[in-house]
Parts: sequence; structure tokens; C-alpha cells
Amino acid sequence: MHGCWDGNTKTINIINDTKAVELSTAFVYINQFVLICVICGKPVAIQKITIQQFLELAKQHPVFDVRSPGEYIHAHIPHAHNLPLFSNEERKIVGTAYKQQSRETAIKIGLDFFGVKMKAMVEEVEKIMGNGQCVISNKETTTNENQLPVANCLLLHCWRGGMRSAGVAWLLDLYGFKVYTLIGGYKAYRNWALQQFAKEYTFSIIGGYTGSGKTLLLKELEKQQKNIIDLEGIANHKGSAFGSMGNQPTQEMFENILATELSGIGHSTSGIFIEDESQRIGNLKIPDAVWKSLRNSPVFFLDIPFEERLEYITEEYGRLSKEVLVNAIIRIQKRLGGLETKNAINHLLENNTKESFRILLTYYDKWYTKGLNNRENLSAFLNKIPCKSVDTKTNVQNLLACCTVNS
Repeated sequence: MHGCWDGNTKTINIINDTKAVELSTAFVYINQFVLICVICGKPVAIQKITIQQFLELAKQHPVFDVRSPGEYIHAHIPHAHNLPLFSNEERKIVGTAYKQQSRETAIKIGLDFFGVKMKAMVEEVEKIMGNGQCVISNKETTTNENQLPVANCLLLHCWRGGMRSAGVAWLLDLYGFKVYTLIGGYKAYRNWALQQFAKEYTFSIIGGYTGSGKTLLLKELEKQQKNIIDLEGIANHKGSAFGSMGNQPTQEMFENILATELSGIGHSTSGIFIEDESQRIGNLKIPDAVWKSLRNSPVFFLDIPFEERLEYITEEYGRLSKEVLVNAIIRIQKRLGGLETKNAINHLLENNTKESFRILLTYYDKWYTKGLNNRENLSAFLNKIPCKSVDTKTNVQNLLACCTVNS
């Protein structure tokens, strides 16, 4: 591939083996350095790689998603940076032109949008990579073809590995970055993510009634270098009417994060600790294949006295405003029942938070017991661990001792 300049028509022709594509005068916006590189015929060093290679390199190098902000917000590869070629509105305009007019017309419109952004996009990449120095010098001093340049290596993708990623990759390569693009784009990543759920994993489920401090146990296990998956953390929800921790991700993004975490742990012989949940966590759903695996995994049930758990949740949730608490109670009023809903709210309004939570804890215990007993062959999976209180360190020791005995 090489470039040539036609001074009469003021266009640049980029010529490859199959077709010459005339680029519009939008390139007047290209900074002088990029223009010189094109005219001089700088060779393209962009490499297309598979999803497996892409994810392996992503452990060390930044990933840039050049899709529109709307696509990125809906769902993206975890930890990827959004570097949109088009805004949401620009994407609509280009897409409409492609469908209703022609591919060539869409490309020219896209070039008008792209040209004015080139310098800013390069500077944004430099800022994210923390590499404001001249990246070209680093690239030129790399002598081993199999050795990746560390300071300026980046990964790039769009939706299907098409023109958007190719255009931005071209720009960043010309500037001096070492660019890898994903074959199949984000669509390839989604296929990979869904495949992770069909694999077999060894789960150890931390069970227990509401107020048992199960999430605290997960965090302590993580500190002790154990493999964990924090479903509530990924879902940004504590799994109850009081569980909202802010905006939840989309279902697709929830799945992307879960798939990435499962893949990172792999098939460890020590297994994965995970909290016992219903299949729905707030507005999100645990993928069916993972849910089926969880329902056939051993449950280590923290058997903590009711009053101890009541003290814990009163301290944990009692700090929330009355408005938040009342609204949470109203959300479960159909299952809680009219009388208990009224009593729980009245206790709150009378500043008797503990008695309000007593009603709610009784309700949640009933529903947890029902869900636990819905497991097939429960007796083969259930391991009860007597615990005196919500004491994280002591309960972790008891849990690990029980896991060792039952391994």
C-alpha cells in the first residue's frame, strides 16, 4: 500500500492490490506530519489478531474501542477506553448514507467527520498511555520482530473489525504507535464471552440467611489469595430490596465482566468461592449455563443466630434515610403482605429501626429457605457451618476448614 498526491484535483489516492479509493478533501484537516507520512509512502505495520491473542495482549497494553459513545456505554470489553471515531449522531448519518445512497458517499461523509478529529484523537491516546514523548523513536529502536514495543503498543477494535477500526488504526500507525486490531471486532469478543459460560467451573457457594456477612467473607477470602467471583459487585446490587448500589450495568455488560473474571480464574483446582444468589440480581440475570452449574455446586451455609444477624443489618442498613428504607419496603409489599408492610413502615417512622428490620429479616429468611430447598438433591450439597456471630475472620477460618474436610 502506498500514497500519491495529485496536485490538480487536491485528492490523495491510497492504492492497494484490489481497488483505488479516492479520499475527499477532508484531509486538509490532517496535520502536516500525517500528510507527509502518506506522501512518503510509510509502510503499514498494523497487525490483525484473533480474540485469544487480543485478550492476552490486553493484559499488558491498553485497549481502545472506536465505536460510538452509545455503543460503548451499552457494553464494551472491560477496561477498554472509548475513542469514538463518530459521535452517536454522526454514526446515524453515515449509516443512513450507506443504506440509502452508497458506500462511497458514506465514506466521504465519514472522512469529513474524521478529518477534524485526528489530532485530538492522537493526543487522547498519548494521554491515556502516559506517553507524551515521541513514540516513533521507541518503535524504530525495536530490533527483534517478535518483541513487542512496550511504550507505544496498543489494541484497537470497532463492531466487526471493519472500516472504523481500520481508519483509526491507520492514523495511529502513521503517528508511530504499534497497532493491533481485533479480527471480527467487538462481535468476536461477545462470541468469546458467551462461550465462557458453557465451560465447567468448580464453585464453592457461600450460603447463609440475609445478614450473615457473606460479602465480607468474599472480600476476606480475596485478601487470602483465594479465587472469588463477587456477583453483587459486578451487578452493583446487594440482591435485596435494599441492595441498589447505584446504576446497574446493562445485562450485556454484566455478562462481559463475568466472562472476563471467569476466564481470568480458569479451571483452578482450588475452585471459585461465590455468594449464594437468586438468578436475578436486581434487574440482571445470571446466565443460564452458569446458574445451572451453581445449582449443582456444594453450599457452605453459615448458620448464624437470628438476633446476631438482626444486629448486623440494623447497623449496616439503619444508616440509610427513612425515605430510602420506606421505598425499599414498598417494593416488596406484595410478597411481604399488607399488614407486615404497614407495621414495618410504622416502626421506621417511630424510629424503631430494629423492629422494622425484624419483620424484613423474617421475610427474607422465609424466601431464602424456600430457594435453598428448591435445589435438587440438597442433602448432597449442603454443608452447615455453625457460627456464633457475624465475625468475618473467624467465619472464614470455619469455612475453609469445612471446605478442606469436604474436598
